[in-house]
Amino acid sequence: MKENFLGVDVCNQTYEQITSSLMNDIEKNKKSFIVAINPEKIMKAQEDVSLKELLNKADYQIPDGIGVIIASMLKGGKIRKRVTGIDMMLALCDAAWKNRKTIFLYGAKPGRADEAKQKLEERFPGLQIVGTLDGYVKDDALIRQTINDANPDIIFVAKGSPTQEYWIVDHMHQLAPKVYQGVGGSFDVISGHIKRAPAGFQRLGLEWFYRLMKEPWRWKRQLLLPKFILKAIKK
Repeated sequence: MKENFLGVDVCNQTYEQITSSLMNDIEKNKKSFIVAINPEKIMKAQEDVSLKELLNKADYQIPDGIGVIIASMLKGGKIRKRVTGIDMMLALCDAAWKNRKTIFLYGAKPGRADEAKQKLEERFPGLQIVGTLDGYVKDDALIRQTINDANPDIIFVAKGSPTQEYWIVDHMHQLAPKVYQGVGGSFDVISGHIKRAPAGFQRLGLEWFYRLMKEPWRWKRQLLLPKFILKAIKK
């Protein structure tokens, strides 16, 4: 069910398969951790052993990057479609809505989680988002108490990667939720403060190109894509 690229595991499951597994995990009272994997993270993990260990601790490493798809195809793997962090979050919200599971939103700027909550409840009428907390609260005991008092099944953590993933690993066994996903800037996108690439770019896996057109200064970061593919094939 997983493929390995330069020492980093990546799931080859679809949104439907992952959400179904996660609903089962909740029923079994099992803790699960989701992390989005892209070529940039894999390349950083080559120089950062603790980051590689962190990524491989996840139960579900979703292929959030066209470079991973290309590398899988060239290596004879089975990954053919991206599973993006924000779309995984939305798929989980849909599954939670249908299965009557509860959600907590933690992170981002003050007020942003509340705005994302409102938008998600409009999109999924009846969805139970039982609490929110911004990422600027510093009292760790208060954070734990607020989340545990709400007793959600699923928590989305928006603190930026890999900070959010380290936070999840350090806290998940002290907290009530069963499913943990780091979602980066997803609250900003869902609340409408940041525009996502048009649907056509998303379908073709060209969100990176759209960002490059909007922010040309990112060109150096995009050079990691061909470097990753060449290195992954050689390996």
